[in-house]
Amino acid sequence: MSRTESTDRTGRSESIEDREDDGVPDGRDAPRKRLLRAIAAQAAAISAAVHLLWAWPRLLDPPDARPYLFVLAAALAVGIAVATLRAGEYRRLYALGAGTLGAFLGGYLAWHGGGTGEALAADPLAIVAVVGETVGVVAFLALYRLAPPTSVVLERHRTDPDGDDEGRDDRAGRTGNARNDDGGEP
Repeated sequence: MSRTESTDRTGRSESIEDREDDGVPDGRDAPRKRLLRAIAAQAAAISAAVHLLWAWPRLLDPPDARPYLFVLAAALAVGIAVATLRAGEYRRLYALGAGTLGAFLGGYLAWHGGGTGEALAADPLAIVAVVGETVGVVAFLALYRLAPPTSVVLERHRTDPDGDDEGRDDRAGRTGNARNDDGGEP
């Protein structure tokens, strides 16, 4: 494939390599990726809600540590959902999302062992969690497959033609009030 330049309607130059075969931009805002991000974020949010609904009434049971772990797991799932919607196309984020929801599924199967079917039949909330987590794992894995390598995403941020990196200090490689290696202000 040859690399040819074109100008979009905003006047920004982009290469043909950044497009799918049908001419639709193949970046973060491609329709398929937006749909998958929405599905993945909703699945993570549903999983978080189910974990909180299970844990909340049990938080005062002193011998059982699971409710506290479920609250932390729900906070992690919410953080992943928010990052999925707001952050760039980071494969590591998508792997974290798939791994977290997969760990929830694996934990449920490990906890109930051979009685998983009976446990699912007796608890409708568990059915919602298992279905949501399964859908979420599939969506996060699809996003992982569609996302470019992290180095490509970082290069895109570094060479952002819109100038959105106003707070970036390239000398220190950090954002905000970065300090030089000698401890002085940049």
